[in-house]
Amino acid sequence: MIPELKTLIAVCKYGTFASAGEQIGLTQSAVSSQIKRLEDALGFPLFDRTGRSATLNAAGQTTVERAEVICALFSKLGDPSDESATQGVLRIGSIASAQPTLVARALEGLRRLFPLVRVHVSPGVSMRLMDDLDAGKIDAAVMIRPPFGMPSDMAWQALVHEPFVLVGPKEGTARKDWRTLIQERPFLRYDRASFGGRMVEGFLRRQGLAVNEAIELDEIPGLIHLASKGVGVAVVPLVEAHLPLPDGVRVISLQEHTFYREIGLLQRRAQTGSPVVAHFSRSLEEASQIGRVKVPAGTKAHIQASRRPKKP
Repeated sequence: MIPELKTLIAVCKYGTFASAGEQIGLTQSAVSSQIKRLEDALGFPLFDRTGRSATLNAAGQTTVERAEVICALFSKLGDPSDESATQGVLRIGSIASAQPTLVARALEGLRRLFPLVRVHVSPGVSMRLMDDLDAGKIDAAVMIRPPFGMPSDMAWQALVHEPFVLVGPKEGTARKDWRTLIQERPFLRYDRASFGGRMVEGFLRRQGLAVNEAIELDEIPGLIHLASKGVGVAVVPLVEAHLPLPDGVRVISLQEHTFYREIGLLQRRAQTGSPVVAHFSRSLEEASQIGRVKVPAGTKAHIQASRRPKKP
């Protein structure tokens, strides 16, 4: 399917089927046929077609990005072996909650394909990881999507969306909704210096909620533990790495007000040509399809973390 992938890339580069055909020496009909074969092979449309016009859709954009990587690697198959590209050290930064799940699963596949590459994983909060990436201290970062615009020299790959829920003690909270509990109980705050903590602060402001501040902490497991002991309640993301939750915890859905933190891979655009980083990126994508996070059975709602959050 390499010719079809190259044709897809040309269509995106030159804007139309006709223009792409002129540049790569095919008729418009031949270009259309190749795109149709590619769509049939993939099992989904790459373009939204209206009349005689075709516009690249979201699935098409993702496919183009992957096609560019595949074609670049294919073009190097005949090159002499370059051991330097498959040796050395891969420096990954990662938030703590992603290390035993997404990162660990991705590195398992990476080691099989690149056994000579040594990997060093540095822990840190998202803001620091972003600074380390900008300074060249790491090659890529698995982190929370920042609440501000992405630098132009950085590339973001979304992986999972983790739903925020209210956690509190099971004892004494039955038949009370999340809004009542937040206002009545001491509030255990997710540290506002973190991206996730800022999201919680924004949620409280949007809901017009005044809270009884008790403890501010950056460690999600610590907040969950305190909630299980009846110290207070907290709004935290439901993370695969923290399951199963302690027996004493009650998890309450925020229902239509549920919001999400997006976990993804941030890398410098200059690194996207590295075969090791490219494979790590693909391995993370596959790993993100394995982990599924649900509110434990017996609570008021089930929420699944996926690549596409539900609309509020």
